[in-house]
Amino acid sequence: MGEKGCTALDVARLVRQAAQGDSGAWERLVEQYTRLIWSMTRDFSLTENDAADVVQVTWLRLLENIDRLESPAHVGSWLATTARRECLRAQAARRKVVLVNDEVELGGDAQGPGVDERLLADDLTTEVREAMSCLPGRWQQLLELLMADPPVPYSEISDQLGLPIGSIGPTRARCLTRLRTLLQVS
Repeated sequence: MGEKGCTALDVARLVRQAAQGDSGAWERLVEQYTRLIWSMTRDFSLTENDAADVVQVTWLRLLENIDRLESPAHVGSWLATTARRECLRAQAARRKVVLVNDEVELGGDAQGPGVDERLLADDLTTEVREAMSCLPGRWQQLLELLMADPPVPYSEISDQLGLPIGSIGPTRARCLTRLRTLLQVS
């Protein structure tokens, strides 16, 4: 994530300096972590425009929150998590785009999704809910908090669930792995 030879203390110092308005420190952070953010967008196969938006919004989120980071030395993890959330938002927004066909443009009746599509979507939603109900209650709460809109900060999740901030990501990964397994079985 960081430059070679850049220790956690160096990163924490850069973050603190950037929070105090040091543009040189901010530029070093951008140089050091921009590739990480772009790599997150590639993992989600976003369009070039959506990926560029995610990168910009991720840096904006850091700018908005830099003076409140609990672990400045872990700014790379914070950026990766924020980028991942922004990628998910970009994907969700892309799915919400409704393409208009010629009939609608010419004044014909607009048709929603067909009955088949609604039934399949309802079935999938039901399957996911059933699989979620098989997870331990604490894992269900964690996933609900992580998927909340607006996003719940890790510090609040930590307080609500009594989890150390550093274990939220690994616990989320275990939850999702178990959820995938449950969905493949059904």
